[in-house]
Amino acid sequence: MKLWVGITDGAWVEQLRAMSLRQEMDEVNFWRPSGASFKALDEGGLFLFKLHAPHNFLVGGGFFSRAPLLSVRLAWDAFGLYNGVVSCEAFRERIVKYNGAEPAQGVTCIILSEPFFFAREDFIPVPPEFSRHIQVGRGFDAFSGVGRNLYEQVGERIARMRVQARGPAQFAVAEARFGTPRLTSPRLGQGGFRIGVLENYRRRCAISGERTVPVLEAAHIKRHSDGGGHQLNNGLLLRSDLHRLFDLGYLAIHPEERRVLVSPRIREEYENGREYYALHGRHLAAPLEPGAVPDPLHLQHHLENVFRA
Repeated sequence: MKLWVGITDGAWVEQLRAMSLRQEMDEVNFWRPSGASFKALDEGGLFLFKLHAPHNFLVGGGFFSRAPLLSVRLAWDAFGLYNGVVSCEAFRERIVKYNGAEPAQGVTCIILSEPFFFAREDFIPVPPEFSRHIQVGRGFDAFSGVGRNLYEQVGERIARMRVQARGPAQFAVAEARFGTPRLTSPRLGQGGFRIGVLENYRRRCAISGERTVPVLEAAHIKRHSDGGGHQLNNGLLLRSDLHRLFDLGYLAIHPEERRVLVSPRIREEYENGREYYALHGRHLAAPLEPGAVPDPLHLQHHLENVFRA
């Protein structure tokens, strides 16, 4: 099990730290302008923020979710101010500043859930093993040596932080001060949920196959008001009109067969719907990750409580 120390811009940290003092924050986008892939951590791995020299301190962190390549527009739409910039235009300007140009293949978006920022008196000095010549970051073994020491220091600080809703990954690090570090899936935010669902369905609507990303939305199967959350198995990637019909109960998914069900109420109430009735009986596309397969219990709840049969 590894942890990662990534070097970041002080302005990025300051904006997000200020936001965290005003509101609960469930995710940040630690973006890289070069578009290079990031494979150093497994899901739930601890990612720490180090300021540029000469400010050699660790000032916070978060827990790794995924690291897709996204366009600047999509990254802004998904994470907004949680990109650590004030506008999409400022985002582009920051990328050009560091990279020289906006990368054609997209920006690497290291999505971190359950972020935290230390008070200045709790900053952690960078260990000597972190060379001043490192330009991007470095991994450490969380079970021994320097990595274990850093893991314990972070756990001590998280345990005494005042947070409104500490997530499962933060709890795991705080508890590991007295035991063995363990990977725990972090609680996803709205942006991480959207991108996770988008990537799992290969950027195609799970019903229609539409792949124009601006009209694709991550739909919750079980509503927040009914106890549903941002878990990937509670999500479907749907074209915006199908998302609307699903939320209103004119569409449903059969829990076992995962076939599309179209309510006769569309015809009765609107005297229309030929395009939608053509989707009746169509099989839902399968997501890439087994953990993102729609939960049959959530589908059953939607069928019984939302669908207009």
